[in-house]
Amino acid sequence: MLTVIESVLDAAEVRDFRKALASARWIDGAQTAGTRSVAVKQNLQLDRGDPLAVDLGNRILRKLGHHPLFVSASLAETIWPPVFNCYANGGHYGTHVDSALMRHPDLGRTMRSDLSATLFLSDPDDYEGGELVIEGQFGGQAVKLPAGDMVLYPSSSLHQVTPVTAGERVCAIMWMQSAVADHSARAILFDLDQSIQALAVGRSKDDADIDRLIHVYHNLLRRWAQP
Repeated sequence: MLTVIESVLDAAEVRDFRKALASARWIDGAQTAGTRSVAVKQNLQLDRGDPLAVDLGNRILRKLGHHPLFVSASLAETIWPPVFNCYANGGHYGTHVDSALMRHPDLGRTMRSDLSATLFLSDPDDYEGGELVIEGQFGGQAVKLPAGDMVLYPSSSLHQVTPVTAGERVCAIMWMQSAVADHSARAILFDLDQSIQALAVGRSKDDADIDRLIHVYHNLLRRWAQP
């Protein structure tokens, strides 16, 4: 399941991010690639310890922590800090799958990657190419969103970033360990939660039907969540 989350950052925040990143110290992204993906990765990244990356990453995490759609779709338990990357001059990232287990740089423990996310910081008109293509049950789906929007997708998916043939594509990427590891179960919970929120509009706070649905949601979550 792919989930688009609009306006994680508003237009003013995007401008602030891009202004700060315009003078960033970019390094070769191949330095953080795995033994196989290094052969297909051509981009620039900010060092994970760069103070600018830490500051901007924390701003994103604070926004996500209060975003209802993100919380509902991800049920995120642990989030790998955002990594900022830049694609230009033919930069691309060939077909690959994200690592299943990742050593969290701040927590000092291994996390499981259930979900991956790309937060776009460049508008589609700013560059040519650079589509995020995610392979799914029905083939590849190309994603190229407005600046400030984010897409969530299973970390188990094969995916790629096509070559940027003009302009510059700047994004932030991150990975999440969800409280619910099973993708199908997480999708059911998301659909149920979104339906509850929609049905609750205009109803009283003690509506018995809504309460029963919430009861079902939390008991399913209790059944499927991992300690």
